[in-house]
Amino acid sequence: MSYVSFIARRYLKLQRGRGKKGFLPFLTVIAIAGITLGVMALLITLTILGGFEKEIKSKVAGFTTHVQVTGFQSQPLEDYEQARLKILHNVSGIATISPFVSKEGMASFKKNVEGILVKGIDPATNNTTVSNYIVQGFFDVQFQQGGFSSCVVGKRLLQKLQARLGDTVAVFGLVGNFENIQPPKIMSFVIRGVYESGMSEYDDVYFLVNIHAAQQLFKLGDVATGFDVMLNNVSDASRVAEHIQDTMGYPYYARTLFQLYRNLFTWIELQKKPVPVILGLIIIVATVNIIGTLLMVVMEKTSQIGILKSMGAKNSDIKRIFLYEGIFFGIIGTALGNLFAYAVCWLQLEYHFFSLPSAIYFMTTVPILFRWENFALVSGVALLLCFLASYVPSTLAAKLDPIRSIRFT
Repeated sequence: MSYVSFIARRYLKLQRGRGKKGFLPFLTVIAIAGITLGVMALLITLTILGGFEKEIKSKVAGFTTHVQVTGFQSQPLEDYEQARLKILHNVSGIATISPFVSKEGMASFKKNVEGILVKGIDPATNNTTVSNYIVQGFFDVQFQQGGFSSCVVGKRLLQKLQARLGDTVAVFGLVGNFENIQPPKIMSFVIRGVYESGMSEYDDVYFLVNIHAAQQLFKLGDVATGFDVMLNNVSDASRVAEHIQDTMGYPYYARTLFQLYRNLFTWIELQKKPVPVILGLIIIVATVNIIGTLLMVVMEKTSQIGILKSMGAKNSDIKRIFLYEGIFFGIIGTALGNLFAYAVCWLQLEYHFFSLPSAIYFMTTVPILFRWENFALVSGVALLLCFLASYVPSTLAAKLDPIRSIRFT
C-alpha cells in the first residue's frame, strides 16, 4: 500500500483527533447522504417512468394492437379472410393478424343499462392479451347459433351492471347510421369471464364476444370492420403500417399504436425528458457538498499537509490524497443510493404499497421496470461529478506553501 492511500484512509476515519467536536464527521455524513438521496431519487423516477411506458404499451397493445387496419370512414371489409392472408404473406415482420368486428351497443341487466363497445374476435386467430387479465371465470367467447353465446367483460362494467359471473346480459346492437336508423337487434350473452386491466378506458366499456355473434348482432353479414396486427417488434410499427397501406390500398386504412394513442405516448415522452435533468440537479447540489466538506478537511489538516510537503511529498501526492477522499464519498453515496432505490422499487413490485386511480393513470398501482442501463448510467454520472467536485479542494491543498502551512493553527 502506498503512503498516499494510507494517509487518505487515515483521514477518512472521521478525523478522530480535533474532529471529536463532531463538525467534520457531520459534514461527511451530509455529503454522503446528499449523494445517496440524489442517486436514489433519480433511479426510482427512471424506474417508475420505464414501468409506466412498458405497462401502457403492453396493455394498450393487448386491447388494441401494434397496427390496426380498418375500413376508411368505418367501411366494412369484405372477403376479410383473403385479405388477412394477403397481408400476412406480403408484409414482413408480422407475428399474427386477426379480424374483428367492433361497434357501439348497449348492455342491459335487470334495470341497469350501460353503453358498451362490442368487439367480436375470432378465437382461432385471436391475438389479444385479455386472457392474461382474467380475474373471474375464464376467457370464453364461444358462439352458439340459436342459443346464448359467451362473452367476456371488464370488472368495472360488471359492477355498473350489478351483474355477476354466469348471468345473462341482453345486448342491443345499434344498426344502420344517422341517415338510415334501423330497429336495434337484441341478443343475449352469458358472462363467462371477467377481466381487470387497470385501465378504465377498457374495463368500463369493452364487451368481448365471438366475431360471428357480433356479425349477427349488427346485421353485417360475413364482413369484418378491421384487423388486429401484432408484430415481432413493435418498433417496426410505422414501416409495417405503410407497407400494409401500399399493399392493400383503398379502403384499407392502417394506423400504428402510437398514432391511435398519440396523446398518451406524447405525455410519456414529455414526462421522461425533463425529469432526469431536474433530478440530476439534485446530484449536482449533493456533489457541491463534497467541495465544502473537503475544503473543511483541508483547513483541518493544513499543518499536516505542510509537514508532508516538507518531508518530500509531491504536489501530485497531496492532490491524490484528497481526490481519494472525494471519490470515496462518491462511491459510498452512489452504492447506498443504488441499494435503497433497488429496495424501494423491489418492495413496490412485490407488495404494491402505492396505488393509483386507474381512471387517470390507466393502472391501479405504481409500475416498476428494472433496467441495468439506468443504474449504470446514473452511477457513472454521479461518480464523475464527485471526481470533478473533489478536484478543486485537492488542487488547493496541493498548492499550499509548506512553511505557512506548518505555522497554521
